[in-house]
Parts: sequence; C-alpha cells; structure tokens
Amino acid sequence: MAQVPGMETSAISVLKRAVELDQSSRFHESLVCYQEGIQLLMDVLKAVKDESKKVHYRQKIKGYMERAEQIKVHVNQLKEEGKYHEQIRIAEDATGYSYESLFRPYISEGLTEIWVEDPYIRHIHQLYNFLRFCEMLVKASCKVKRINLLTSQDEEDISSQQANALSELKQSLEIHGVCLNIQYSTFHDREIRLDSGWIIKIGRGLDYFKKPKGRFSVGYCDYDLRQCHETTVDIFHSKHTKTL
Repeated sequence: MAQVPGMETSAISVLKRAVELDQSSRFHESLVCYQEGIQLLMDVLKAVKDESKKVHYRQKIKGYMERAEQIKVHVNQLKEEGKYHEQIRIAEDATGYSYESLFRPYISEGLTEIWVEDPYIRHIHQLYNFLRFCEMLVKASCKVKRINLLTSQDEEDISSQQANALSELKQSLEIHGVCLNIQYSTFHDREIRLDSGWIIKIGRGLDYFKKPKGRFSVGYCDYDLRQCHETTVDIFHSKHTKTL
C-alpha cells in the first residue's frame, strides 16, 4: 500500500500530459500517454483494497480507455487516407525535446529500418548529434537493423573529420547488429522516415539544440535539459515509405 500514492502520482502526471496533447491535436503522442497512464492506473487498482476507491479507479480507467479508443480510430483513419499530419512547435530556449522524448511515440517494436536525410551532419557537434540519435535507436525497444544516412560532404574538411567519425560510428553500430549505410549528395531537404510509415520533418534537422553554456553546465549531457533553437516538427504518415 505504501507504493500506491507514488503510483497514483505517476499515473496522474502521464494522463494529464495525455489530455494536454489531446487538446493540442497531437493525437498519436496523446494516445501513447493515455495507454501508459491507463496501465499505471490499472496497477493502482490492483494494489488498493478499499472498494470505494476501486470503483473510482474503474470509472476513471473506463473513461480514459474510451477516449483512447476514439483517438486510435481517428488516427488509423487519417493514416489510411494518407491525411495524417501533426505539428510540434519548439519555442526558443525550450527544454524537454531530447531525441528520446521527441521520437519515442513513433518508435514501435516492429521498426527495423530508418532513413535520415540531413545535409548538415558535418561539423563535430552535428556528428555528435547523429551519434546520440543512433544511440537512442540502439537503446529503444525496437530492433533497428539498418540506418540509412544521406548527407552532404564537407568539402573543406581537410582532416577528413566527417568521414573518419562516420566510419568509426559505422563500425561501432555493427557491434550492436545495426548496419549504417552512408551516402552523400547535394540537397537541402531534412526528413527522417521510418519503415513503419512515419515521416518526421524537423525544420533544423537534428541540429536544433543550442550550444551549452559550459562543459559543466546542466544540459551538457542530458539533452532533455538542453535549450533548443526555435523550430517546427511536422509529422506525417504514409503507407509507402520511399527508400534512398
């Protein structure tokens, strides 16, 4: 019983976020939060002994499940019609937008291949950003087997920093059972496509984090605490995910 208050607080926090996302028409993200929150409430229901509280939690769960099912039907219909679109606006200096936080709702267990088109994976901080993105995929519950990167070549890179870094990352990913396919091209588009059909277009590509104030400043290691540049994130869904 001692754990119930903490479990309840966690459930309330997640479900509050679900409602906020729902009201902002960020339906897929809200559905993920509803599902997590419902599971937490069900854990609370199993733990409580008071019958009146059980009735209260059952009613809450029923209401949230009904709303989650409505959203699921709506999202599936939009995906079926090829009309799914959500937009996330990241404000100047906003925090809480690490790659884990931003991409988690769209990474499912069946995900195996990703295409990253970003012309600016060239300078050292951009290469580290891509490394962090790859680390996020390696840690995720899915079994990504292939990451395809299309970027532009740094013609002024006399020391071959870009090529050496990507080569080292390719070898490192192989240890984790992931193949990194690298291609170079001259282009300006930025988008990330998942073989599950999700397409995420970030205005600034993966390079939307601000430089930390110092090497020992909060946010240097934890990107959820790192301030961001203002940008927009557009999420689409297509049944046919093109390949590079």
